[in-house]
Amino acid sequence: MGYIERVLGQVTARDPDQPVFVQAVEEVFESLAPAIKRHPELEAGGILERLVEPDRMVLFRVPWVDDEGTVQVNRGYRVQFNNALGPYKGGLRFHPSVRLGTIKFLAFEQTFKNALTNRPIGAGKGGSDFDPKSKSDGEVMRFCQSFMTELAHHIGANVDVPAGDIGVGGREIGFMFGQYKRLNRSWEGALTGKGRVWGGSEIRPEATGYGTMYFLHNMLNDRDVALAGKDCAISGSGNVAQFCAEKAMDLGANVISMSDSGGSIHIPQGMSREMLAWIMELKNEHRGRIHEVASAFDGVVYREAQRPWDISCAVALPCATQNELSGKEAQALVDNGCEAVCEGANMPCTPEAISIFNAAGVAFGPAKAANAGGVATSALEMTQNASFDYWTRKEVDAKLKAIMGAVYKQSARAAQEYGDAGNIQRGANIAGFLRVARAMLDQGIT
Repeated sequence: MGYIERVLGQVTARDPDQPVFVQAVEEVFESLAPAIKRHPELEAGGILERLVEPDRMVLFRVPWVDDEGTVQVNRGYRVQFNNALGPYKGGLRFHPSVRLGTIKFLAFEQTFKNALTNRPIGAGKGGSDFDPKSKSDGEVMRFCQSFMTELAHHIGANVDVPAGDIGVGGREIGFMFGQYKRLNRSWEGALTGKGRVWGGSEIRPEATGYGTMYFLHNMLNDRDVALAGKDCAISGSGNVAQFCAEKAMDLGANVISMSDSGGSIHIPQGMSREMLAWIMELKNEHRGRIHEVASAFDGVVYREAQRPWDISCAVALPCATQNELSGKEAQALVDNGCEAVCEGANMPCTPEAISIFNAAGVAFGPAKAANAGGVATSALEMTQNASFDYWTRKEVDAKLKAIMGAVYKQSARAAQEYGDAGNIQRGANIAGFLRVARAMLDQGIT
């Protein structure tokens, strides 16, 4: 049995109750054989065995009082996965589906994503099974303060710097930062995604969506394909999907779908700026549902309980959640002439879907590379905080564009160097892995 197979077997046996984490490990490990063969020192240093075990996992109780005066209790998590390259860095997710396996999968993915940005950041992830939907601002504040009361023991500007993720936006970051500051009697950049007037960075809300489109633009340019005029199907309607749509329109593409957990909308004529602004207000301020768009605008078709992957498009941008795009849906996209898929969410395509895209020659941008713009801009926020500096929107956007171009180039270069030219998924896995592995070797058995 080879080294990769042996360690993967250990992971499967040790964590049988964490299928998404095992899936994430398998996805990376399947790419690494050429790198392991070329660098025998990696096996000698036990890199794979160490890489699949987090540095530490923190699980804690989060008690809080709702508006009716009833005590509620949720679970909080922080998985500090790897800090070989810098302080742990990764978002906090507040959603009822959050479990330890979910957080471990996200933190493992973050390890390679963060490495690809070439910023000095390690990887972590955290969150809670708390659901901020339908909660009052007072309830969200009390939960966030209780959550941070425990989390504060484990984070800091040079230790671990959380950010937002699903269910955690500017409101939640603000409440948590206020509590952290109160507990530590210190203003420091221990969280990113802060408000612009109190230490946040320009472009941070837009960064993941913008970065995904910058990556896609580079990937298509490499194939001498223009994005302008292409029909883009987007899933999700949260932060990433919204700013993917905005930047897609900036680049001349037509956005023809969005979705949420209730269903999807099809916009055959292409989304207008007015419609996108309306959707942003609907989702961000009123927490409404995507079906309301069909009532407000002519020519919009609502498809209850359906994802958008059977709609004919040139580009698919899955921006909702993990494993949202199945093999059957991938085949439908291929059959309908899809030319490129770029992942805005974390691991949204199943392994079967990715295999179908590769076999059909569809350009595929994997999440750990394509959606690295969010954490890259978080790292830029950390830099601004550390130097008590502020960069303009133009400056941050230029840095983000350059980082995403570099992420694509090193992924493409690694794919070429290790014998699978054009396979950006494999290239991204190898490039991110080798950067972390070399740092781990340099720092000894820790």
